[in-house]
Amino acid sequence: MADNIFEVQKLSVDVFDMARKPIIGAAPKLEILKDITFNIQHRDVIGIVGGSGSGKSTLGRAMLRLIEPSGGKVIFEGKDITNLNEYELRPLRRKFQMIFQDPMSSLNPRHRVGAIIGGPLKLHGFERIDFLIEEALDQVGLPKSFKFRYPHELSGGQRQRIGIARAIALKPNFILADEIVSGLDVSSQAKILSLLQELVIDLGLTLAFISHDLSVVRRLSNKIIVLKDGNLIESSLTDKLFEAPQHSYTKELLSAIPLPDPMQVWE
Repeated sequence: MADNIFEVQKLSVDVFDMARKPIIGAAPKLEILKDITFNIQHRDVIGIVGGSGSGKSTLGRAMLRLIEPSGGKVIFEGKDITNLNEYELRPLRRKFQMIFQDPMSSLNPRHRVGAIIGGPLKLHGFERIDFLIEEALDQVGLPKSFKFRYPHELSGGQRQRIGIARAIALKPNFILADEIVSGLDVSSQAKILSLLQELVIDLGLTLAFISHDLSVVRRLSNKIIVLKDGNLIESSLTDKLFEAPQHSYTKELLSAIPLPDPMQVWE
C-alpha cells in the first residue's frame, strides 16, 4: 500500500547452531524469526517489544538488511529490498538509519565527532558537510563545538545524542532505535526520549523503537508489536494493547511494569 513505508511479509531468519554441530556434517539451523508479518505506515512510531532472546534486534537488523533474511520479503517505500546487493542498497541506506544500543561501541573512538557525523554524509555525496554536521548537533541539543571532541570525552547521554545526530544528518525517512536508553540513568533516559519525540514531530520521521521496557514504549509509540521466541504474538494500537491485551505473554509483560501508570516516571 502507498501509505506503508515498510512492509514485512513472512520474514524468517535462521542461523547455524554451532553449539549443536556434530563432529561430522553441518550444524543444524536455529530459527530466530518465524514468518513475521506487519506493516509500518508513514509517520508511525511503532514499538517492538519482548523479552531477552525474543528476536527484537534480529528483526530490526533484518528489516534494514544488516543481516540476511532466510525467507520472506522486506519492502521499503514500495520497493522489494530483500535480495538487493550492497551496490543496489547504497542509495536506499540513506533513507533508513539505525541508532545503536551502545554508542561507545558504535562510535569510532579514534575519530572526532565531526568525522563521525560527517563520514556518512561524504559517503552519500552530500554537500555543505560542515553546515550539516553543525545543524545535526543543534537538533540534538549539543553545541557546534562538540564536533571537535572525541567519544571518550562525552557522557553516555551525550554519546547517544551523537548517535542520533549521525542518523538524522542524512535526512532519513525512517529510523530504527535499538534499546538506545537501556544503558542510561533515568534522567538521561527521559531527556533522550523527549528528544526523540521532538525529532519525530519536527522532522516528520517514521520510527521503530526496540525495547524490553513497556513503560518506555508506551510513551513513544502509537502502535506496538510483541515478540516471543521469534514469533509475533500480538500487534495493536498502543492504548488498546495496554487497556485490553489479548495474549497471556503480553499480560505478563504488563504485569512486570513496576509503576501502576508507566507515564508517571517521565512526568
